[in-house]
Amino acid sequence: MRVLLVGAGGVGGAITRIAARRPFFEAMVVADYDPARAEAAVAALEGDPRFTAEQVDAGDEAAVTRLLAGHRCDVLLNATDPRFVMPLFRAARAAGATYLDMAMSLSRPHAERPYEECGVKLGDEQFAQAADWEKEGLLALVGMGVEPGLSDVFARHAADELFDEIEEIGIRDGANLTVDGYDFAPSFSIWTTIEECLNPPVVYETGTGWFTTEPFSEPEVFDFPEGIGPVECVNVEHEEVLLVPRWVDARRVTFKYGLGREFVETLKTLHLLGLDRTDPVTVPGPDGPVAVSPRDVVAACLPDPATLGERMHGKTCAGTWVKGVKDGEPREVYLYHVVDNQWSMTEYGSQAVVWQTAVNPVVALELLATGAWSGAGVLGPEAFPARPFLDLLTDYGSPWGMREQ
Repeated sequence: MRVLLVGAGGVGGAITRIAARRPFFEAMVVADYDPARAEAAVAALEGDPRFTAEQVDAGDEAAVTRLLAGHRCDVLLNATDPRFVMPLFRAARAAGATYLDMAMSLSRPHAERPYEECGVKLGDEQFAQAADWEKEGLLALVGMGVEPGLSDVFARHAADELFDEIEEIGIRDGANLTVDGYDFAPSFSIWTTIEECLNPPVVYETGTGWFTTEPFSEPEVFDFPEGIGPVECVNVEHEEVLLVPRWVDARRVTFKYGLGREFVETLKTLHLLGLDRTDPVTVPGPDGPVAVSPRDVVAACLPDPATLGERMHGKTCAGTWVKGVKDGEPREVYLYHVVDNQWSMTEYGSQAVVWQTAVNPVVALELLATGAWSGAGVLGPEAFPARPFLDLLTDYGSPWGMREQ
């Protein structure tokens, strides 16, 4: 297997450190718009000859296709933000390569009823091309991070081994992470966080299908394991709600994020001021007017999440709560994966949230390389058997857990 990794930021850098410990691939080309970032990621691997650095604009499909061909890469792993999903997705298909991402093509709210009906849903642009990928015998494995990704694997595992009937699948994400020296320092990309949290959340129900609600709706307190404790969670737009119902039979699917009250109020303020917008606004500059995206300005004013590991304390938890029936009796379980920041920093030099995101596509790559996972078309993690993934994740030194509710 020869892999082109596009994006050498926090998650991309963690991917290289995790992959460097595994023998399943022949080469990994680390490409970024900023060549210094790609070179730094490769340099950190202490001379592993399988890794090389390249410069590429993720939005330039032709350049990415040439890079895939030039290095004879048969897999493209997308570690950029969701704006670049579609050009990278198309470039992989043009090159005849397998494609993996951790976030799917962007949504657009319904023009008249944004908090009741879906407009363009997450992943719609990718699924619209599913028949072409399948016809050409190519695989696009979409949403293969932690959430979406591992959370979807948990849903598949619950359906296959833990339940006879499933009433509800609810992804529940929470943490008790703190960052020294900052009053507000998101542990993940603020660009992506704004996109997820301020778009209308999507809920799935049998008979109704997919529909939307107001941002931060249906608050609940969820008790997270391994000392994290109770965290208030709210509905957020996320890929699992669009993926799980395609392959898993459940009457209701939700995603709730443990943001905390202060984080929610900050996001509401950004929205109130228009600072969540991506369309450029014109501002004065030293050499004349300059067009800038307000959301990009917010991101530039905040610390890079990848650099916060040494100041960060606590744990992050990603998991899937499932309610249903087994052997005629009601059952509820929470399948989860917890990463302690102290462990991930000591073991890999990566902060907990980016490491937890990064480990899952590497596990998926290894399953594809060995043939334990295979397929054609545009497929989510739920389309594959869960047990090989969960066993290999444990083999990577990061076991998952299950709690009866």
